[in-house]
Amino acid sequence: MSQNKKTSILAGLIGSGIQASRTPALHEREGAAQGLGYLYRLIDLDQLKLDTSALQDLLTAAERMSFTGLNITFPCKQVILPLLDDLSPEARGIGAVNTVVLKDGKRIGHNTDCLGFAEGFRRGMAEAPRKRVVQMGAGGAGAAVGHALLIEGVEQLSIYDVELSRAQALADNLNQHFPGNRARAGKDLAGDMAQADGLVNTTPMGMAKLPGMPVPKDMLHKGLWVAEIVYFPLETELLREARALGCRTLDGGTMAVFQAVKAFELFSGIEPDSARMMEHFASMNG
Repeated sequence: MSQNKKTSILAGLIGSGIQASRTPALHEREGAAQGLGYLYRLIDLDQLKLDTSALQDLLTAAERMSFTGLNITFPCKQVILPLLDDLSPEARGIGAVNTVVLKDGKRIGHNTDCLGFAEGFRRGMAEAPRKRVVQMGAGGAGAAVGHALLIEGVEQLSIYDVELSRAQALADNLNQHFPGNRARAGKDLAGDMAQADGLVNTTPMGMAKLPGMPVPKDMLHKGLWVAEIVYFPLETELLREARALGCRTLDGGTMAVFQAVKAFELFSGIEPDSARMMEHFASMNG
């Protein structure tokens, strides 16, 4: 990898409502520790009064300004696909991109969300039962998390989304990649929740700018483990209510850090110190 190492990096994050993101500080602090000149900028569609139709223009501008790469978040992870030149095998399989490397005039899409969630799940939910799991959300993050959950041995994944067709499309995609028809679009949330070992929220619900819970509070039960991908705030209303019942919980912090660890490596050609990045993330959320 050494031949790909860079001494200066210019990266950014494209998404909506991202002012609270910890990603710039994570990248810049680790870049400084590695002796890199590392600048990481927020490209917030809300602040710029833009929507996803501006993605092509933003990518072109980033190329013209010699950006090394971009992270991509809600609501752009799937919309961006046709604007890229190539996809990594993971991104192609998942059907969503959260990292774009800009190199030699090419835009290459990667997905580090799947790896990020799987790492957090292995660390925080070791030995957790995984016979039946309910997943809320079938967007770009949901696609990556669904892949991670099946990789981690979930036997039956019931996927819910405000658009049933999107939940069905994700279940179909997962069943093409994993044997045994283990994913399905959920039709009876109360029934599935009553039987579930675990619940995973992959929607933006619970973020500081989108407060609330993705499932009714009365569907939570103490036999459930609950995992969250939202990390600002680190304790969402869902996690708070689940902990009050005595549920085992996993916040979105580890996923946030480990997707950044892999993105840092893709941008710089240098393997970052993941423990140092975890510590830095914890210090920001102290």
